Amino acid sequence: MRNVILITGGAGFIGSNFILQQLEADSATSLVNLDKLTYAGNLRNLEAVATDRRYEFVHGDIGDRGLVQRLLEKHQPSEIVHFAAESHVDRSIRGPDDFIRTNVDGTFALLEEVRAYWTSLSGDESRRLRFLHVSTDEVYGSLRPHDPPFSETTAYAPSSPYSASKAASDHLVRAYHHTYGLSVTTSNCSNNYGPFHFPEKLIPLTIVNILDGRRLPVYGDGRNVRDWLHVSDHCRGVEQVLSQGRPGEVYNLGGKSEVENIALVQELCRVADAAFAAEPQLKSRFPHSPAAAGKASATLIEFVTDRPGHDRRYAIDCSKAERELRFAPRVAITAGLATTFRWYVDHEAWWRGILDGSYRTAN
Repeated sequence: MRNVILITGGAGFIGSNFILQQLEADSATSLVNLDKLTYAGNLRNLEAVATDRRYEFVHGDIGDRGLVQRLLEKHQPSEIVHFAAESHVDRSIRGPDDFIRTNVDGTFALLEEVRAYWTSLSGDESRRLRFLHVSTDEVYGSLRPHDPPFSETTAYAPSSPYSASKAASDHLVRAYHHTYGLSVTTSNCSNNYGPFHFPEKLIPLTIVNILDGRRLPVYGDGRNVRDWLHVSDHCRGVEQVLSQGRPGEVYNLGGKSEVENIALVQELCRVADAAFAAEPQLKSRFPHSPAAAGKASATLIEFVTDRPGHDRRYAIDCSKAERELRFAPRVAITAGLATTFRWYVDHEAWWRGILDGSYRTAN
């Protein structure tokens, strides 16, 4: 029997990377990608596999229970990976409605249909079904400078409408295991970065602003700390949780790379300056960048008013995933930032299409 994975939110940043990695690594698996294509969903992320027989895209909402029911009955997946979520803190502050609708109500609707599908399966098929909920370290709240990193037993203390909505969905997922016996796992990851990252987030925003010579906004004093995980490492961790994780368990996936925001922006400026110095052709491609005139990219840095409720520090203890799943991040932050900068230089058309809105026509 051919293995089928139903993926929600697979046209987003992490979901599309997971699909690309999965299809490259596993020729025996078919993937069905259900995505509503909200602003961060981009089918251009998946152009490389659009005609692959093992891949199917379905435009739809996880909250459409009739659609989810039909997909489950048609494709008979043995695994569901739930990436679909509204995920930007600033957007959740400006308009929390979509976050509750998708992250809470949508997850509930998906769980209900998966539960109904699961109860209709025979014994062996029922035992094979696995549901992985992909969540975030932001549900744990904020750490002080010398606090130990978040573990799977850290109490939840979400600080934004986004993290609160993800915390609610985490609780729903676990309740469906403890109440109904549904085979679920949850992964809580630290901040991701890498290819196809929507350029409203810190790393891609910094890169494209350097290339275009626009200011580099840094919240507050820039001393907020995040643990950075390359998306390729995260996707590998997701696969390990899906295939090896114990039902009902939570696994933290981190990059072991705590960096202050200001230091991160400064490092990207150094990467850019070095690239422009080594490759003269970049000066004509990106003439508005300070580096094109031999100036330091760091001159673009501008401190701006901090956002409300800005968590001071996140850090992940991923020893449980290391111990049980043999998970370990492979991409060091310095190398990862350099390769990510190179990806945005080499894929200018992709991010230009987002900045001018033309990517929506591809959807």
